[in-house]
Amino acid sequence: MNIPADLKFTKDHEWIKIEGDIATVGITEFAQGELGDIVYVDVDTLDDSVERDEVFGSVEAVKTVSDLLMPLSGEVIEFNEALEDAPEMVNKDAFGDGWMIKIKIADASQIEELLDAEGYKNLIEG
Repeated sequence: MNIPADLKFTKDHEWIKIEGDIATVGITEFAQGELGDIVYVDVDTLDDSVERDEVFGSVEAVKTVSDLLMPLSGEVIEFNEALEDAPEMVNKDAFGDGWMIKIKIADASQIEELLDAEGYKNLIEG
């Protein structure tokens, strides 16, 4: 399973790519595999400030709907609009074109609480 070393992760299976004070967020390959075929991504928090661990949207798969939890407190500044027409990109390229949102980080100290690739691998391998 692909777990990129340059990313951070949450226990809720989101990945985070930090670039200065901007973070790109998506769900991991493990998460999309567990969900199955993704048919809809809903993010209604664009331009809102959202606290860490609050819901910023949801992902709908054939089998289930799952909430998406904010990995870091901040403002949702961009939504990957390509997912509106092609939500399956999350299944095909979870760590690339399947990204979901970009946030302006409000509290950089929260980054230290995220998992690194090794910590996330240990989480999913139990």
